[in-house]
Amino acid sequence: MASKKSTKAYFGLGWVVSIILAIIPFTNVILGIVTRAMRSNWLGLVLNIILCPLFYIIDLVTIIVSKDLTILA
Repeated sequence: MASKKSTKAYFGLGWVVSIILAIIPFTNVILGIVTRAMRSNWLGLVLNIILCPLFYIIDLVTIIVSKDLTILA
């Protein structure tokens, strides 16, 4: 049975590492796009590309609060 480790934050990395990556704006946007593509959430992917400043804040807050990308991910 496959583990669900890849569904936590960025590629199953630890919480602290994901927060550090989420703080950096360019890295946050790129990893958000890749994570949403891996989870096959096409609406979230397109919105992340178009509204990247908004998704920068959303991804940062959701990683800090829930330790995972939860909104449109």
